[in-house]
Amino acid sequence: MEGVPESHNGWTFLTNHARVLAVIADNHSARIRDIAAHCRLTERAVQKIIADLEQDGYLSHTKEGRGNVYRVQAGKVLRHPAEAGLSVAALLSLLAQDEAGRHPLPGTEAGDRSS
Repeated sequence: MEGVPESHNGWTFLTNHARVLAVIADNHSARIRDIAAHCRLTERAVQKIIADLEQDGYLSHTKEGRGNVYRVQAGKVLRHPAEAGLSVAALLSLLAQDEAGRHPLPGTEAGDRSS
């Protein structure tokens, strides 16, 4: 799949939750299949992560046709005490700087991280 990184073993700096949230922020109508492929996760893992993010108020969705359209709560503050005061928008801004040179998923618009 073009634009998708190779598998990785070992530790990483970002959690799978952050990766999924970043993909959704880039494409609010991303399919679970595409999110899973981009993040190198199973579809079931992505479903669980989305459920976690929705349960804690970081994400919501509405049905549109056969798909979902997600809304990222950009003003919500991150959970960990060490990140006190850091919002979802700030996290996504940091990730956007890294993603600037990468190829976007099909159907995404570069720089579209609106809530």
